[in-house]
Amino acid sequence: MQHELSQDQINFYQENGFIVIHDFLTSDELETWRAAVDEAVSERGQRRIPNRPDADIKDEDAYYNRVFVQRVNLWQSNAKMRELMLDWRLGKMATELAGVDGMRIWHDQALIKQPWANPTGWHLDNPYWSYYSRNAISIWVALDDATLQNGCLYFLPGSHKTATFDNANIGENIGDIFRVYPQWQNIMPAPAEMKAGACSFHNGLIGHGAGPNMTPGWRRAMTCGYMPDGSTFNGQQNILTKERIATLTIGDVLDDEAQNPLLYHKTKPYLQG
Repeated sequence: MQHELSQDQINFYQENGFIVIHDFLTSDELETWRAAVDEAVSERGQRRIPNRPDADIKDEDAYYNRVFVQRVNLWQSNAKMRELMLDWRLGKMATELAGVDGMRIWHDQALIKQPWANPTGWHLDNPYWSYYSRNAISIWVALDDATLQNGCLYFLPGSHKTATFDNANIGENIGDIFRVYPQWQNIMPAPAEMKAGACSFHNGLIGHGAGPNMTPGWRRAMTCGYMPDGSTFNGQQNILTKERIATLTIGDVLDDEAQNPLLYHKTKPYLQG
């Protein structure tokens, strides 16, 4: 895994809100990730989120379910995914790019565009989550080549700087985000085509989306959202169970190691390795 970052890469991320890292995984690591993700997704069946039967997929033909196959927190249900997702090196990269002291997992997601999948409408990530942070960050790992034809990511460079925590849903009107942020309408999107084994990181407040899959093949990606250590509960459920929500008050620090393990911290080197 290519996990060392240059200062130029960090600067680019902080200015633009995203960075693409080519040759992130070796060919052997790529095959390990592919096999683990395929196994974990197959095991999960129709359950989108562990311990959340209310989030089970009930209508596979609904628009959102034809945007991508989405399975969340595979690290909680599959030992191979746990080993991959809890790698301290991922936390270190996220910490350095975001310029914070430490990172916890918020949630991982397999996001797999099936053949002829719908486009992913423009949206922000962090407003969906149970905490607010201008330093939230996600990794997106290409398990297949991500192209203009099969639904690669697009970013609105610099939009993270002016975003609030207002959002648009991922729905049939893919440009709804521009009703929320009309000042972004003239930003030229940056496509993020990637070969399998490459990755990108993006800020939780950057406007981004993905095209449709206009091919008969599958476009697999494995992602993970990271929460800066010390982030606090904002009242939204997102991935949390009703039982966990019942224990929280707005403003509580989200530091449950079972739900949001700490991957890396600058002052806690024992986490490495």
